[in-house]
Order: sequence, then C-alpha cells, then structure tokens
Amino acid sequence: MIILHHCHESRSMRALWLIHELQLNAEIITHTFGRELHTPDYLAIHPLGRVPCLIDQDTALFESGAITEWLCHRHDKHHHFGRHQDHPERFEWLQWVHYSETMAVHCANLTQQFIALNDESLRSPTVIKLEKRRLEKSIGVIEQHLADRDYMLDSGFSAADISIGYSLHVGRLFTDLSVFEKTAAYYQRLSE
Repeated sequence: MIILHHCHESRSMRALWLIHELQLNAEIITHTFGRELHTPDYLAIHPLGRVPCLIDQDTALFESGAITEWLCHRHDKHHHFGRHQDHPERFEWLQWVHYSETMAVHCANLTQQFIALNDESLRSPTVIKLEKRRLEKSIGVIEQHLADRDYMLDSGFSAADISIGYSLHVGRLFTDLSVFEKTAAYYQRLSE
C-alpha cells in the first residue's frame, strides 16, 4: 500500500501528479500546514514535520526528488516516466528531476516573504529582488533548453517534466512566465 502525506500547493504535488500518471492505487492524506504536521506520530515519519512523505510498504521517503526516483524505479516498469540505469537519457533525466529544486528554493524564499510573513514590515525588498532575479535566471535555463524540444528530454514527457512543471507552477506566482515564450508554452502543455 502506498500512502502519500500531502499539503495543497506544496512540493508533494510532484508525488501526487506522478502517482496519478502511474495510475497507482494510493491513499492520499491531505494535511494543513501547521501543527497537524508536528504531532509525535507524524514526526516519527518525517522528522521535520513537512511534506511530501511517501510510505510504500516498509519504505518511507520524504524528499520529492527521492520520491520521484523511487516511484519510477519501483512502479514504472515500462519506463514511461523514469529512465532506467542504462538508458542514454538517464543522467539528463536525473539532472532535471533535481534541477527543479533549484527553482523551488527560490519559490520557497519568495513564498516566505509574501505569504509566511504576515507583517509587511518584516519583508525584505532586497531578498525579494534577489530571489526573483535568481528564479528568473533559473527559468532562463529552462527557456534555453526548450529552444529545440517540447519536453525536458528528447524522448518526450517524463517525471522530469512533472518536477520542473511544479516549480513553474509556483514560480508563475512571482514572475511573468510569458516573458519566457518557450517556457510559457511548455507550462501550458503541462497544465493541459
């Protein structure tokens, strides 16, 4: 039995999306941010009290990149979403699955500034400016990579696109994706 601990609009969306693409039977436990994630029972599963957390039989994982690798390795027998060890795109696949965290970190810092800090006087215009610039720079890498392809890999849609897609989903809240023509079209394809 697969169990995914999830919060709306969080990085657990990556695992949720991949579970749906793989058509896996899974129990999705949706939490609200806050105290619910800091109960002794949940902290025994995820020591920081965050999401995602995936339990697959006796295995518990709590990093979205590791969860992506695990689900593809264990449940994607035809390698539609993952790339097996000997596949020529394996390392490129790994790169993009984990590159998505580069964008997600900037999004998390911007989320903290705009959402977590309720008192506007606590927000840092310098941090906001730097993180927005870093986010846009990281999206620029995606834009350049998509210059001659529709998805992150030449072979087509994969879990790497799910990982990047989530980061763009959040990133669009902080920057105008339409400035990145190829990336905006890519995000639209993923959204559909």
